Amino acid sequence: MTTDTATRPATLDVAQLRDWMDGPTGRIIDVRTPGEFADVHIPGSYNVPLDLLEEHRRELVEHLDDHVVLVCRSGGRACRAEGALATAGLPNLHILDGGITAWESAGGDVVRGDGTWDLERQVRLVAGSIVLTGVLASTVVPQAKWISAGIGAGLTGAALTDTCAMGMLLSKLPYNRRNMPAPETVFAQLREGRR
Repeated sequence: MTTDTATRPATLDVAQLRDWMDGPTGRIIDVRTPGEFADVHIPGSYNVPLDLLEEHRRELVEHLDDHVVLVCRSGGRACRAEGALATAGLPNLHILDGGITAWESAGGDVVRGDGTWDLERQVRLVAGSIVLTGVLASTVVPQAKWISAGIGAGLTGAALTDTCAMGMLLSKLPYNRRNMPAPETVFAQLREGRR
């Protein structure tokens, strides 16, 4: 598989990733939180949460000499991870188009466990709860409507910039960080080639 650096990163659809997985080389790096990874992931993938990847990208490059496919829920975090690894000098980067959501929808094999809700679902719960609370509170204190307006503005900004401050904050909460792999553990797994 070749990657044209002018069009990097190469995206793979589910069928291409299945074919790629049957080949002799390559690694699947899942950049979601440990909780999301524990909930569902592609067999043989390595969990390297985005925060850890961005902080230790230079060390990771030393352990990722094969083609790498980056996976997240739908593609946003994988694109950020690609940017971090590309600036650290890693070639042969690919992103699973549509992420684990597309993989599952197409009937791809997954490993299921007891993880946490994915970040998007957590954001919907928190944002919806704050908006509802703001609307209800505004029946007593009219200025409370601005709480809901602030959340609406934040969600609009998140959509326009394809980033989510609330998601980034939620990813730092203890239940999303439980089982966070130590960098040395990730490096050892990559070195040993365990899947």
